[in-house]
Amino acid sequence: MRAAAAACWLWGALLAAGRSLPRLRLPYRELLSTNRSVLFFGLRGPLGFRSLYLDEYRDRLFVGGKDVLYSLRLDRAGADAEEIYWPPGPGQTEECVRKGKDPASDCANYVRLLQPYNRTHLLACGTGAFHPVCALVYVGHRGQPAFSLEPASVHSGRGRCPHEPDRPFASAAVGGQLYAGLAADFLGREAIIFRGAGARSALRTETDQRLLSEPKFVAAHLIPDNDDRADDKVYFFFTEKVAEADGRERAVFSRVARICVNDAGGQRVLVNKWSTFHKARLVCSVPGPGGIDTHFDELEDVFLLRTKDGKNPEIYGLFSTVSHVFRGSAVCAYRMADVREVFNGPFAHRDSPLHQWAAYEGRVPYPRPGVCPSKTTNQPRRQYGTTKDYPDEVLRFARAHPLMYEPVRPPRRRPLLVKTDAEHRLRQLVVDRVDAEDGQYDVLFLGTDAGSVLKVVALQKADSAAPEEVVLEELQVFKEPVPVTQMEISVKRQTLYVGSSLGVAQLRLHRCETYGTACAECCLARDPYCAWDGAACARYQPAGKRRHRRQDVRHGNPMSQCLDQNLTAAAAAESAEEKVLYGAERNSTFVECAPRSPQARVQWFVRRPAEAQRHQVKTDERIVQTERGLLFRELHRRDAGVYYCRTLEQGFARTVAKTALEVIESERLEAGRRREPEDEPARPPCPAPPAPKAWFKDVTRLSSYAAGLRRADEVCARLRCGDRQRPKSKPAKAKRGPAAAEGGRRNRLPRQAVAT
Repeated sequence: MRAAAAACWLWGALLAAGRSLPRLRLPYRELLSTNRSVLFFGLRGPLGFRSLYLDEYRDRLFVGGKDVLYSLRLDRAGADAEEIYWPPGPGQTEECVRKGKDPASDCANYVRLLQPYNRTHLLACGTGAFHPVCALVYVGHRGQPAFSLEPASVHSGRGRCPHEPDRPFASAAVGGQLYAGLAADFLGREAIIFRGAGARSALRTETDQRLLSEPKFVAAHLIPDNDDRADDKVYFFFTEKVAEADGRERAVFSRVARICVNDAGGQRVLVNKWSTFHKARLVCSVPGPGGIDTHFDELEDVFLLRTKDGKNPEIYGLFSTVSHVFRGSAVCAYRMADVREVFNGPFAHRDSPLHQWAAYEGRVPYPRPGVCPSKTTNQPRRQYGTTKDYPDEVLRFARAHPLMYEPVRPPRRRPLLVKTDAEHRLRQLVVDRVDAEDGQYDVLFLGTDAGSVLKVVALQKADSAAPEEVVLEELQVFKEPVPVTQMEISVKRQTLYVGSSLGVAQLRLHRCETYGTACAECCLARDPYCAWDGAACARYQPAGKRRHRRQDVRHGNPMSQCLDQNLTAAAAAESAEEKVLYGAERNSTFVECAPRSPQARVQWFVRRPAEAQRHQVKTDERIVQTERGLLFRELHRRDAGVYYCRTLEQGFARTVAKTALEVIESERLEAGRRREPEDEPARPPCPAPPAPKAWFKDVTRLSSYAAGLRRADEVCARLRCGDRQRPKSKPAKAKRGPAAAEGGRRNRLPRQAVAT
């Protein structure tokens, strides 16, 4: 009972903490109109995007899609695009169809892999209609761009590229050779880590559930351990399904595995197999009461934040939960020192599949299993120039103990970010380390399954172990809600490149002027990229020396940063143009006010015609406050007045909208109906009004009928009778009497009025 109660408490806390709203939402069309986003959808219809390679050395973006390769400019994706058409080989499409695959979605050459091969070539691999194929693409030297496929280099891609267009895999090119984790067979069941023949011998993992158990590969990276190149290792990140000790349940765990670049397999044991493969669990969890943690076990993406020390990048992992109780995502950061410590620690051991794992306490042979043959392993009397020189005892131990006992945990043992709302599922992650006025901040860009990107900064407070999550922006990059499948960031150009099945988007990391034109608005944004420079919200430059530069990422307090600007901003808001709105008595009316920041709290005030002071609007069943404004379900005469929409955020208050509401009395509406000209066709009798409906239906009726109506009696007729009962013929033109003309003018409403 205590465990269940603790779990419920923790889930409730996660749900409450993981629903932070973005400071600014930018829809698809606004991104395009402000030139913050540039889209590329291909030149042959649907792009069928599958791979992306950012080459800042050549200032090019290489894109792989369905039967095509593209070379795009980094500064303007889509402009001067170069194309290589690369369909499946002769007869391969027909054979793919005969094997039962979908000719529309499967039987094409989806370019899944783009990796640098040497100084002038890329290695490109595609599915080839379920016949994986690879080739070299000539891209030329810097300043002399080229783009052509070399036909003589085309070769089989089995072991380098998956057969299927969407099956997960990961790869890293090292020294002209490809290290790939994938399902290498046609049915997608034979999961291996493979290195093709080349300068080094071809190697692969053994077919053993202890090594890889239904893995989903996510990423692969070369990370050197020290200055000795013989000690370089490739790290693979993946998830796998593991049988628990009882044998009845299979749990999903995230893993980090590593192999030596100079691994050559064994001489008698592990021949042509990896002899240095080891793996460890990657943990991302939220501590709870009673020692019960909530785990995010499904690894979605990995990003390496490179530092000046190339041997110690920071590893950011994006995880999702496989819990049946709630959906959620989390981001955890890891240090390479902690990863190495785990791989240098005890091995995991259990006597049988029915026993629990324990730390191995027996003798570990020399050289230690998993280390690379290098200067470290060589001794005067025992030289190990290659893994083929390792004793059989070492290789047998490595085969029997591939798992490390200790898991890799984040430094503070908790995530940087937790999202538990069901609106989005996070799929992709990139990170940019930004210099701000009061230090460095890591800005996270998170691609969702709805075609949007969240821009988030996690702030670590001194008095709390849990970081504060600040969602700066939500950017709807693609018009359709398609999952974001890959992202690359160019810090040099301050640009993000986002890929989905529809195409590729080039997105600016910031556009400071969208936050507003006042110091307080810029400060409330809490964006490390932006600061108030005394005249506008502009890009923060660490090397700049402007006196009036103001920025408060940690607290976002405009009262301390913009005290001398507040009165000016408030006066500008109060002097904003006053809108006039007409409403018909006893009908519904909507006073609109949508604050730009969803984080702002909205308050409504009204000043009656005969009053000098404002009073706060009291809401009830008749007057409803919504996210978009104030809804009067039934308008009364006493509701007339000037309505002020006031926002409050971080202690800063301002009036963002001012609307004068005039109520048209029911007697005037009835008089207008009686004054209709005799030659106008009579309207059919109206049925009895329907029963009251929910308030959101009132809003629907308002938005549907209000546009384009000029007279209050026309509004009422449409609401009560409907458009079908209105006469289709135009009223005859006839001279109208002075009284009728005056009545028509008196009851005519302005175009912008909303009255029902």
